[in-house]
Amino acid sequence: MKKIIFACVHNAGRSQMAAAFFNQLADPELAQAVSAGTQPGDQVHPAVVTVMREAYIDLSQAQPQKLTDELAHEAAMLITMGCGEACPHIPGLRREDWPLRDPKSLPIEEVRAVRDEIRQRVRDLLEREDCVERQRQGC
Repeated sequence: MKKIIFACVHNAGRSQMAAAFFNQLADPELAQAVSAGTQPGDQVHPAVVTVMREAYIDLSQAQPQKLTDELAHEAAMLITMGCGEACPHIPGLRREDWPLRDPKSLPIEEVRAVRDEIRQRVRDLLEREDCVERQRQGC
């Protein structure tokens, strides 16, 4: 099973949404996602919890966690979202950067736009990585 890490600075917005969408859409026997941050916050941003609830995903109990070298060593891929050089470099670990706005201070409409962009990027990733059960794809 592939393990994908989504990482941002505070692990309170973008990476939480990405991991939640990934785990909702991926075949759990093929892949799993976790999220982490280089400087984890205390909680997921309230606006993020609200917009994810609109997408039928509950992040109210999600807890930001630190991105460690150990966590990264277990992964097949690291997708970063704004942590840049603060994210660990693990030799051999595939890495991709998604330049997404931080939803922390955005109005709710813009947080929704970030959510929707993340959902589409996750869908594209799942297709590329072949992490979706063939039957669900209609193949």
